[in-house]
Amino acid sequence: EVQLVESGGALVQAGGSLRLSCATSGFSYDDYAVGWFRQAPGKEREGVACISSGHGDTYYADSVKGRFTISRDKAKNTVYLQMNNLKPEDTAVYYCAANRDISSGRYSDVDAYNYWGQGTQVTVSS
Repeated sequence: EVQLVESGGALVQAGGSLRLSCATSGFSYDDYAVGWFRQAPGKEREGVACISSGHGDTYYADSVKGRFTISRDKAKNTVYLQMNNLKPEDTAVYYCAANRDISSGRYSDVDAYNYWGQGTQVTVSS
């Protein structure tokens, strides 16, 4: 059974940093891509970053490039999202998601992912 559990959300001041964790089980990173998404109140869920299956290529939304870094630790079955220089507009519930065989053109597509965690709240104060 595929499971994803996020943690690490918190209240942080603008300019600060957080590291989110997504503990995964039931699949191999050799076969599954893992993405981070976020959803702010009243807005659609949007893709933030993704790490591909196999080689682990990474992809980022323009709004977070240079500030966020996605990585994975196969030994710990965990995918991380390091968030630096946080801004108030980064405030949202952050979700990790996974699926196999996602083409590179669909890494930010919510509908490309079948498995989702429960989310973790990130609040950035100004």
